[in-house]
Amino acid sequence: MNKIAKIALAAMLMLGMSSVTLNADVAKGQKLYLKKLKGSCNMNGAKMATQHSQGEWETFKEEGKLADELKKICPKASDKALDSKYLDHYYDFFHEYANDSGNVPSC
Repeated sequence: MNKIAKIALAAMLMLGMSSVTLNADVAKGQKLYLKKLKGSCNMNGAKMATQHSQGEWETFKEEGKLADELKKICPKASDKALDSKYLDHYYDFFHEYANDSGNVPSC
C-alpha cells in the first residue's frame, strides 16, 4: 500500500509541475522580449508595454491581432520573433506592465 501511495504522489507532483510550465509567464515574456524584440523595437520593455492599456492588449490577443500590432509597433521585427509560440508570453508581459497597470518592469 505504501508503494502505491508513493507512486500516486509522484504522479500528482509531476502532473502539477507540467501544467505550470505549459502556461504563459510574465517573466518568460520579459526574457523573450529582451532576446527577440528589443533590438528591432528600439525601446526597452517598459516603454513597449506602455504603448497600450491592459484592455487594449487584451483586445489584440482576443481578436488574434497581437502579432499584427507588434509588427506595427516594431516594423523591423522578424516573423520568427513573432511566432505564435511566443505570443502568449509577450501578451502576459505587456498586459502586466501596460500603461494603466501601475507596474514597472526591470528592463
